[in-house]
This record gives sequence, C-alpha cells and structure tokens, in this order.
Amino acid sequence: MGVRLMVVDDHRLLAEALASALKLRGHRVLAAAAPSAGAAELVVNRAPEVCLLGTAAPAEPGAFDPVVRIKRDRPQVAVVVLGPVPSPRGIAAAFAAGASGYVRHDERIEGVERAMVKARAGEAAVAPQLLQGAFTDLLNPATQPDDEGQRLLRMLTPREVEVLVRVAEGEDTRLIAAGMGIAPSTARTHVQRVLMKLGVGSRLEAAALAARTGLLDHAASHPPLTTPDLGGE
Repeated sequence: MGVRLMVVDDHRLLAEALASALKLRGHRVLAAAAPSAGAAELVVNRAPEVCLLGTAAPAEPGAFDPVVRIKRDRPQVAVVVLGPVPSPRGIAAAFAAGASGYVRHDERIEGVERAMVKARAGEAAVAPQLLQGAFTDLLNPATQPDDEGQRLLRMLTPREVEVLVRVAEGEDTRLIAAGMGIAPSTARTHVQRVLMKLGVGSRLEAAALAARTGLLDHAASHPPLTTPDLGGE
C-alpha cells in the first residue's frame, strides 16, 4: 500500500521531482514545498504519514526546528531527513529532534522508498553505511571545524577555491565560466576536481561541507585573483 506523504526541501524543483517520482511508484503525495516559516505548519495541517524533509546543512543550529514542531503537534507523522553525508552530530541532531530516519540526498529512489516504509512502520530508517561512518567518526574524532577548513583549503588550488565559492553561491556551470573568463567545459572540469578532492558527490554536498568546516570563511579572507583561463589551472 502506498505511503501518504509530503516532500519539503530547500529546492522546490528537487522537491517536485522527488514528489513526481514517488507518485509514479504508487504513493500519495499531499504536497511538495520549499521550507519556510510555514513549512512545519503545512505538514501539521495536512498530517501525512511521512514527511521527507530536505536539509543542506544538518549540523547547523536550528536545522531540525521544523522536525521538533511537527513531532510536537503531530507525533504520529514520521519524519525522514534527506541530506548530505552527515557528521555524527548531524545524525544525532536529526534523531534528537524526533526524526525517524536519515537518507543521503543522492540515494536512489528505491532507497528513499524503503526508508519511508520503515519510518511509517515505526522503525529507524538509517543506511548501515551511514551508521558505520558515524561510529567511525565518533571513535576517531575529526579535527575542529577551523582546522578542517584549513586542511581542505590547502587541498585546493586558488582557482578551485574560487570555483567552490561560486558553487556555494548557487552559480551553475555557465555563470561560473562567464564570471571566471573560462570555457564552460573548463569550468565543469574544475567543479569535478573540487568534488573529487573534497570527497563529495554533488555541488550541494560540497557547499554544505564548505560552510560547515569554515572553508568559505577562510577563502573569503584570502580571495583569489581571477585571470582568464584557456583550459589549464
């Protein structure tokens, strides 16, 4: 039997795309919306069985305030968080707020669907590899955010740092290329190198990591000089 659900995400297009995919798989989607001051109220009013809540920065203060509100007013609604690869702090914060599950935002639709069904049944919906990563991080604590940001910054060339800053500001490949005076294919290559060096799978994940570790603050204090590039570093 299909799940009665709502999709709430920072990016409306992503929310609508996920909602459409789940509708095709037989689920009843009550609404797809971008988070705002009224997002939690919308979920409370519609009372779905499951709410898929997207977040770009699970470790940020207040990231799961909507979960707290939903669980306070509609404790029967199971909330599954969709987000980047989290720190142990991110997973802990999600469950402390009342979430029933945590799924990577680049998970296949089948994985999202399994998490929804488990959450509706009252089970914790977390991929084993995420739990394993969390326990590994807890047993081997990473450096403090400032130290981590400096370490990541040293891994990138000045041009890659500028690309990352532009990615974090939401620029697509075309805007990055125009702003840096390089070809779109070169901009695309730089973006892929940044993702590879940071060990992330998407631009959204790279932006969240950069913000969480303070990398963007370090980059802002040492802005690179942009010069036209015909294809190299």
